[in-house]
Amino acid sequence: MRHLIVMRHAKSSWSDPGQRDHDRPLNKRGRRGATLVGTWLKQQGIRPDRALVSSARRTQESWAGVVAEIGPAETSYVADLYHAGPETMLDLVRQVGASAGSVLVLGHNPGIAAFAQRLLAEQPDDPDYQRFPTAATAVIEFDGPGWQDLAWGSGRLSGFVVPRVLE
Repeated sequence: MRHLIVMRHAKSSWSDPGQRDHDRPLNKRGRRGATLVGTWLKQQGIRPDRALVSSARRTQESWAGVVAEIGPAETSYVADLYHAGPETMLDLVRQVGASAGSVLVLGHNPGIAAFAQRLLAEQPDDPDYQRFPTAATAVIEFDGPGWQDLAWGSGRLSGFVVPRVLE
């Protein structure tokens, strides 16, 4: 069984209105949210073998908060994940080697929400899953020999969390 962890970046700062979107950091709430998600993943016994993280600063800082709790994983910072759509995300995961039993994708809305929704065979009755707010994290299980076989509607949701329920 394979696990795909789908995460939206944590809450970012808008304190500098002239700052490029790509360069926005996390705010205090976002740093706390990323750490809470990392703690939750650790408690669930879930640690990715491989992480695909958008090149944006807020996604990199979100990943750093998670890593502080679960430990490092092989990580690629991928420019194509910055505001990517679900098809791009699916293509990137399909390229991950078969040796990775679990993969994390960390990106941005609206793409990351659409990606998480399209992967499931059955949608949860949870409005937060549809919205996928900041730092929302889903753990989705898949059968199959490798990531190259990943298909829409083939996953089962085994866990979902948003930071506010962890506080």
